[in-house]
Amino acid sequence: MRLPPQRSEATPLHRLNTAPAADLTAALLTCCGSRRWARDIAAHRPYPDLESLLAAADEAGYDLTDEDLTEALAQEAAGGPGYGELLYGGRHLPVSGTLAAHTALRAAHAAYESRFGYVFVLCVDGVREEEALGHVLAALHGRLGNEAERERAVAADELRRIARGRLLRLVREGRPVRRPGHRGGPGTARPGCGTGGVPSPSVPD
Repeated sequence: MRLPPQRSEATPLHRLNTAPAADLTAALLTCCGSRRWARDIAAHRPYPDLESLLAAADEAGYDLTDEDLTEALAQEAAGGPGYGELLYGGRHLPVSGTLAAHTALRAAHAAYESRFGYVFVLCVDGVREEEALGHVLAALHGRLGNEAERERAVAADELRRIARGRLLRLVREGRPVRRPGHRGGPGTARPGCGTGGVPSPSVPD
């Protein structure tokens, strides 16, 4: 869904504040797959500044029930990137590495999902491309040792950080993060898998 071009005097935050609730909720769902989270952000408008918006996003993230978290994690599991790149929090990180390293990454993702029953999520904002593979592998191996309750809390915190970063991009760039269309989960590197997906709504004007 793409609405008419923005007026020159309309700021991104103004467009978010004045967008129809249904259109904005659809765009916000590309930041976090919890419908409660998206509805809460839309319902608490207008936001006087970006800091207020981000604070509301964090608060909505902390208010998620276990069912809401399950819903959001299921949405994160809707896609995975192609071989040789990582997708964490909607950010593609081209990475170099040996076939053995990428095989280890796939194995670690499979072990994580088998142990906890949901996809591995990790915010990589601020991680340099050349460090991405090692960073993700270290996080995966470290979190595999968590007890189920502890890991659930860590995953929820990572989702809050991911949602915050996506929301920033949504406001600044005027378009949502495109969710990939292949099942496999964020960060899953698989040979031959494209990074497709259906168009998502932009921040309405």
